[in-house]
Amino acid sequence: MTTSTARTPGAPAARTPQQDRSRATRRRLLEAAVECLAEVGWNGSTVLVVAERAGVTRGAAQHHFRTREDLFTAAVEHVAAERLAVVLADVAQLPPPGPARTQAVVEAIVRLYTGPLFRAALHLWVAAATEDPLRERIVSLENHVGREAHRAAVECLGADESATGVRETVQATLDLARGLGLANLLTDDGPRRAGIVRQWSRLLDAALTS
Repeated sequence: MTTSTARTPGAPAARTPQQDRSRATRRRLLEAAVECLAEVGWNGSTVLVVAERAGVTRGAAQHHFRTREDLFTAAVEHVAAERLAVVLADVAQLPPPGPARTQAVVEAIVRLYTGPLFRAALHLWVAAATEDPLRERIVSLENHVGREAHRAAVECLGADESATGVRETVQATLDLARGLGLANLLTDDGPRRAGIVRQWSRLLDAALTS
């Protein structure tokens, strides 16, 4: 007699090995796409190049992502979400509210904009400026990532955005971080950046506590 195991109502179905392999393949493709964009730019980053780096066939890559635009916009969104999740996961480890916490958060935000993810996103922005099929996707993507980055900054800072000027100052922090990321593209801007981060942290902390 055959017996079957009933699944508890509302409980998620167990993933099969095939589903796990599919998720792993998709993840490798997303991470490889960001690495390719950061290293060789949009023109050098084809689906085939990404597939080879990820260790999968081109057919497997196209099974997950129908077009090149699908792959690279999904890749930047995926890695951005992961980086923001790491920032939020570290909230409990931050110092208590005050100057030290504010500086730690500003440093974390700046790190988001001075690594491979920002370099990859920048290549997409440049390509989107001249490629109409990509532009709409990138504008939507950047709006989404920008909102999530702002939300993460507010949560980490414990900022009260109902207070006058606080929302604008938090946004200015993100804009400053982007500028520092651009300055870091051609040369190591670390020493100058450290001084700017310290000074901005003092100004931000004053705005948060005024």
